Amino acid sequence: MTQFTLDQLNSLPAADFTAALADIYEHSPWVAETAAKQRPFASLNALHEAMVAAVQAAPADARHRLITAHPDLAGKAARAGSLTPDSTREQLSAGLDRLSETDYARFHQLNDAYKARFGIPFIVCVRRHTKDSILAEFERRLAQGDAAETDTALGEIFRIGALRLDQRVSAPDKLPIAGRLSTHVLDTHSGRPAEGVAVELWELSRDGAERLIVKTVTNKVGRTDAPLIGGRPVPKGTYELRFGIGAYFENRAVPIADPPFLDVVPIRFGVAEPEGHYHVPLSASPWAYGTYRGS
Repeated sequence: MTQFTLDQLNSLPAADFTAALADIYEHSPWVAETAAKQRPFASLNALHEAMVAAVQAAPADARHRLITAHPDLAGKAARAGSLTPDSTREQLSAGLDRLSETDYARFHQLNDAYKARFGIPFIVCVRRHTKDSILAEFERRLAQGDAAETDTALGEIFRIGALRLDQRVSAPDKLPIAGRLSTHVLDTHSGRPAEGVAVELWELSRDGAERLIVKTVTNKVGRTDAPLIGGRPVPKGTYELRFGIGAYFENRAVPIADPPFLDVVPIRFGVAEPEGHYHVPLSASPWAYGTYRGS
């Protein structure tokens, strides 16, 4: 995927500008072609707003073609490997390439029900979701009216476009598309940050499946060197942080029982705001621990 600076895009011939951003909106280069007429753009937000405005000002049939250009989630095209590169990466981000046959059947059933109800494919900004939250969105939106659902589908397309634009174009400003998930660990036994605690972040599904998102270790100030999730939305869903507290205190030669009273401390929590800032700290001794939601 070729990346551009905003200055480069502003200076390109109109045809090259359109080609550079042709796939930001699925199979719809006319969106970039329309936006090109408003150059130069002073910011990435201005470019994004121009592309959104191009869609909103387009005739209803053009908007309908844009909606129907999107593939089904976990559909036949995904299984055949014939999605666009962007759509492939987006569906991979939610683990839709690793569904069980039961899950594939459920997605197929919901895709068919949705198309029968609205006559368009179900569109959701997958990078903001886990498998479970996508299925919940299916159920919720099947109950909406036609006009409301068309507006919802376009809103999701605008979110998808913003995330693609953020990956494609570098600019001094940023689009408001990223959340953050972070942690720190406080050793309440010695009253200091806990350095060297093993930390794992897992995504949990209602069917009992677990997916490891990141594995790291706390640094000298008790934090991780980078956010557990950052620079992108934090997908809606249920997560569990697992802290290796038993090994940490054993390595510090703190007298503990055998086996330790606390070994791996799990903290299970939910994310409802993909663009929100979630800080999930742990304060722990060999015998007790606590947490809260920070920001």
